[in-house]
Amino acid sequence: MLVVLPFAVRLDGRPHADWLQFLGRFHPSLVHLPIGMLVLLPFLEFAGMTRLGLREAAGFVLHLALATGAVTLVFGILLAYGSGVMGATVSRHMWGGIALLIELLACVTVRPLWISGQVQRVYPALLVVSLLTLTWTAHQGGSLTHGSDYLTRYMPVPLKRFFPSASTATDATYVGSVYMRSIHPIFDAKCVACHGASKEQGGLRLDFHELLMKGGRDGAVIAPRNPDRSLLLQRVTLSPSDQHFMPAEGRTPLSADEIAALRAWILAGASPTATSIPGIATTAENADSPLLPVGDYSYLMNEIRQMQRSGGAKLVAVSATPSDGLILRTIDVASKFDDTQLARFERFAPFIVEAELGRTAVSDDCFDTLSKFANLRALHLEGTGVTGRALGKLLSLSQLTYLNLSGTKVTSDALAPLKGIPNLHHVYLFDTPAEPASAATNSTLRSTQ
Repeated sequence: MLVVLPFAVRLDGRPHADWLQFLGRFHPSLVHLPIGMLVLLPFLEFAGMTRLGLREAAGFVLHLALATGAVTLVFGILLAYGSGVMGATVSRHMWGGIALLIELLACVTVRPLWISGQVQRVYPALLVVSLLTLTWTAHQGGSLTHGSDYLTRYMPVPLKRFFPSASTATDATYVGSVYMRSIHPIFDAKCVACHGASKEQGGLRLDFHELLMKGGRDGAVIAPRNPDRSLLLQRVTLSPSDQHFMPAEGRTPLSADEIAALRAWILAGASPTATSIPGIATTAENADSPLLPVGDYSYLMNEIRQMQRSGGAKLVAVSATPSDGLILRTIDVASKFDDTQLARFERFAPFIVEAELGRTAVSDDCFDTLSKFANLRALHLEGTGVTGRALGKLLSLSQLTYLNLSGTKVTSDALAPLKGIPNLHHVYLFDTPAEPASAATNSTLRSTQ
């Protein structure tokens, strides 16, 4: 019955009834019960050689481990089937659990013969095999949760030579490209645990460029040169409370800098071979402008939570650490968000590190408010009505590194004041009057388009 179970409940990569996922999500909690019992069992058996009471306890623990293991297996299959998860590691984890239960059944059958002295070595051997199977299966489960390189990611370099698998999977032909230097590491750290060879949530894999561009069950997730139509970028910029927000299940969200890098890469065509892309700083540029803490906004959390629940513009935390700052997000109300509404965020100005104002109704008057966002690092104004006549008001933003003015009426003359912003390395000027003259600013703005 155990062997037939995976064929009867075949993992097809599609989500099923919500109640299956509800029950299945108890699997990570239940799995610790049989693990703890099996680790304890050898100690009870050894101590039971001199204390008969402990030998009886060992028998009880073995039966209980078998029972809880069976329940845990069922809940694990419900989780995989209900959520539509599939992949090599998922299959290995499931078959490891099945093998472990079969071995425990054998232990239960042979143990009475071992106690009576009829069989001397079979039960201890089965117990050792069960513990080895447990270790291997638990590792597969840990890889699903934390990624296959969870134990080896920060391993010292000398040790990595003895563990080839500890190296990050890469597209070897793209070594040296922006994709390999800046984009793949984001996917590897934040996404591959659920969208890699081990686990293909939604039929989507992000561990290789070819598979990334292929997309998943919902279709393509990257629309080259069109970040707003790229499903992947839409999902990672949703409110964390949204059921479609990624990364899911409480995993660490992408930072403002990571999202900005993804947006820039997609806007430039999502190439796997490009070695330089405006909007993505090199290692040297990042070293020249270390990120500064913005202070603790905890006393404003009630107001921030109200914004996140409302239907208007939202303030989203960059991370769980308040000093990492906030992101001003207007994607849900872009067409209605204007200078007046922006002015209402002055109260939060010291804590905002990224302002996503693309395709909003703001005008040149918005710079009066933005000039007070002292810790602003990234500013999106693409597709707005700004002309650039007030860009000089941004000179107070010493931390600004990224500015997107694509699709506006900004001229090359209006860009002159930007040369006074020390950390501003990347300015987007696609589809603007200033685009043909962008090369003139390259000497000061290190990468401008």
